[in-house]
Amino acid sequence: MIFIEKNQNASRLVAVDQVAKTQGLLPGLSLADARARVPTLRAVTYDAHADIVFLSKLADAALAFTPTVALEEPHGLTLDITGCAHLFGDETGLVAKLKAMLRANGLSLSRVAVASTPDMARALARFGDTDQILTQGDREVRALPVAALEGKPEDIRTLQRAGLKTIGAVADRPSILFTARFTQAFTIRLGRILGEEDRRITPRRAPPVYLLEQRCPEPVGNQDVIERIILDLAQRLAKQLEINGDGGRVFEAAFFRSDGAVRSLRIETSQPTRDTNVVMRLYRDRLDALADPLDPGFGFDLIQLHALRVEPSHVTQSTFDTHDEDTEQIGRLVDRLSVMFGRDRITQLQAANTHVPERSQIVRPAAEKLECTRCNAQPFEAKPIRPLHLFVPPQIIEMTGCPNEPQPARFCWRRVMHHVVFAEGPERIADEWWRVPSGFGLRDYFRVETVQGQRFWIFRAAITRERGPQWFLHGVFA
Repeated sequence: MIFIEKNQNASRLVAVDQVAKTQGLLPGLSLADARARVPTLRAVTYDAHADIVFLSKLADAALAFTPTVALEEPHGLTLDITGCAHLFGDETGLVAKLKAMLRANGLSLSRVAVASTPDMARALARFGDTDQILTQGDREVRALPVAALEGKPEDIRTLQRAGLKTIGAVADRPSILFTARFTQAFTIRLGRILGEEDRRITPRRAPPVYLLEQRCPEPVGNQDVIERIILDLAQRLAKQLEINGDGGRVFEAAFFRSDGAVRSLRIETSQPTRDTNVVMRLYRDRLDALADPLDPGFGFDLIQLHALRVEPSHVTQSTFDTHDEDTEQIGRLVDRLSVMFGRDRITQLQAANTHVPERSQIVRPAAEKLECTRCNAQPFEAKPIRPLHLFVPPQIIEMTGCPNEPQPARFCWRRVMHHVVFAEGPERIADEWWRVPSGFGLRDYFRVETVQGQRFWIFRAAITRERGPQWFLHGVFA
C-alpha cells in the first residue's frame, strides 16, 4: 500500500508501507514509475488533515507520561519527561509504557529516542538505526548521517561531496567554516543536535496550573470507584488552592484507558471556587449530560484532575445582606445549567459602553462574569427615561398635523391614531463615527404619553435634502 498526492501535475508517493519499501518504492517516486515496478499496488490519496488529527490523538494519550507534549508535524511528538521518569521506574520503563500506548492506538512501527535536548532526540528517532535509543552523551548522534541536520537538499549534497558523511565529521571542523558557507542557523542546529544548546519546546497545551493524578495498580472500571478517586483528587486540589489563596474557574478530569484511549470532562464555574461539593456536583451533572457515556472499556489506569484556570479567592465574612446570598445561589444555578446545556446557551445581558440605544446591551455567556442585576439596576423611577422593550428595527410611524411642530401631537401606528397629551424632549443622539452607521443619522427622541395612558419612545430622524423628516417608534414603556 502506498499514499499519493498531486505534486507538479503528477501523482507522487508520500508514504509507503514496509512491503512496498522492500520492493524499492520510496517517497518521491511518481505513481507511474511505481506501478511499472509493482503493478499490484493499492494507492490511497494522502489526507494531511487526518494525519494531524491522529497525531493530536496520540498527543492527548501522551499526557499520561508528561504534561509537556509538543507536536512535531507531520510525523512526530516531543515529550519533555524531566522529573517524570521516576514514576515509571526509569527512562527504560517510561519508553516501554509509551511504546505499549502507541501500539494500543494502532501504530505498528514507531521510533523512540531519549536524549538531553529535543533536537538530539528528534535526530536519533528519525535517523537512528534502532527503534529505541537512550543516550546520555553525543556518541550515538555523532554517528548519524548529515541528513539528520535536516537542512536544504543542496546543502546536504555539498557536505557529502566534501567527504563529510556524519554529524561527527561536521562537528570536528571549525564552525566558522560552515557559518561562512551556509548560515548561522546551520551551526545553531548542529549545536542543538549535539546537546550543546537546549531549545525549549512549546507544548501543544499549556501545562495546567494545578495537576493531580492517581495511578491505579489495576485498571478500574467501576463508576463508584472512579467517583471516589475524583473526590479524593478534588479534596487534595482544594487544599493546594487554599494554601495559595486561589480558586478554580475551569476544571478538567482526564481518564486514560488501558488501551490508550483518553476521555476528558471539563467543567467551568462562574466564580472562583475550591469547594469540593461544588466540583463533584458539577462533575456528576456533566456526566449525566453526556450523549456518549464515559466508557471505561477495560478500565482506567490513570485519572488526572487539572485546574486549568485559577483566580484569587479570599474568604469573605458573611453578612446579613441578602444580595450576597442571592448572587451565590444564582452563580450555582448558572454553573449547573451551563454544564447540562452548554456554556453558550446560558446567557445574560450586560451593559455596553455606548449611548446608542440598540447597542447599549450585549448578550454574553452568564458564566463569564456573573453580575447581580438587582444590585446594578438603576434606582426606582416613577417614569424611567429608557423603555425596557425596544423594537428592532424601529417601526415607522406616520406623524400627522404640522410637520414643523417642535413636539409631536398625533401619530398613526399599526393603523391606530394616537393623540399625544404629554411629550418630553427632544433628546439628541448621534451615531458613533468609529462604528458602522445605523442609517438614521441624528435622532431627536421624545417620551410621549397618549390619551389612553400608553407611553412610547419615538424619534425623528435627521432631515436631509432627499427626504423630509421621518418618525420612528423605538420602544414602549411598561
